[in-house]
Amino acid sequence: MQSEITYPIDAVITWVNGNDTNHQKKMRRYLNDVSLIKNKKFNTRFYQVEEIEYAIKSIVKFAPYIRYIFLVTDHQKPLFLEKYLKHKKDRGPVVILVDHTVIFKGFESYLPTFNSVSIESMLHRIPNLAEHFVYFNDDFFLISPTKPDDFFKEGIPIIRGDWSRFDEDKYYKVIYKKALKIIGKLSKDKKLGYKKAQQNAARLLDFDSYIRLDHTPSAMRKSTISNYFLKFPRKLIHNAEFRFREPSQFMIQSLANHLEVKSQTFVLKNQFQLQYFGSYRKPLYWYRMHMFISEKRKKTLFLCLQSLDLSPNRIQRYFLTWLNKNSS
Repeated sequence: MQSEITYPIDAVITWVNGNDTNHQKKMRRYLNDVSLIKNKKFNTRFYQVEEIEYAIKSIVKFAPYIRYIFLVTDHQKPLFLEKYLKHKKDRGPVVILVDHTVIFKGFESYLPTFNSVSIESMLHRIPNLAEHFVYFNDDFFLISPTKPDDFFKEGIPIIRGDWSRFDEDKYYKVIYKKALKIIGKLSKDKKLGYKKAQQNAARLLDFDSYIRLDHTPSAMRKSTISNYFLKFPRKLIHNAEFRFREPSQFMIQSLANHLEVKSQTFVLKNQFQLQYFGSYRKPLYWYRMHMFISEKRKKTLFLCLQSLDLSPNRIQRYFLTWLNKNSS
């Protein structure tokens, strides 16, 4: 039985069509190294294979209690959306496009931006966004029915994660770095990775360890984020001003989580209920087998297909066909 909901919950998805030539021209003006435009590993953050259609449809099907699905874009619209909205039934979540210019109002000098971390810093400024919202990357999908209390327990965010030490406190990582330094191959870290962005957020709030997130949707409260940035406006500016990722930035989901921990308004759940694929080098039957297990195991709620655009055609077709069937 679906949990009774007494407050609105919204979903937010950030999306970009990196295949769009206008987007590529815009990006080219700000890249120090224009050759990156042709770099697959760089572009996978922007490229897509229209999986956004199934991300949205999966929320509509498996989270019908969601009020609005806010799709945050840069003057873009998914190909399927117009036809989908025309034929969509009246009941269920309403899909609303939100442009970057709306959430960056007053900060227009930071646009255009090609940095998901910067964009995520401004999500709490979406007009009419509910106090309780769930943030999805565009490669996150719901694959089983969910309930409001999969994300919030009596209005308190459920954090899916595990407490973990910072990388510099992990003995084996310290030894590895020392070895690299000895042989002269230790380079300054110029990248902002998924874990580092989380650790930066925890450090910002003076934690000596952090809650390590996986690739699942994040439940957040708007006031938690907005109140923090009202108190520390320079932190917002610093995190939003970079057009491309910068090592000192922090993940807004992690910031919100650790703020909730500080105020003791959180529920920690170390069951991720996730099927995650981050590479596609294995044979097709391996992916089929894991998806079959996920289908049979009803406790698996989430699927993440990271960088599906880099997968071989057969595997890509398989996943898109599976998503189409599962979200219909």
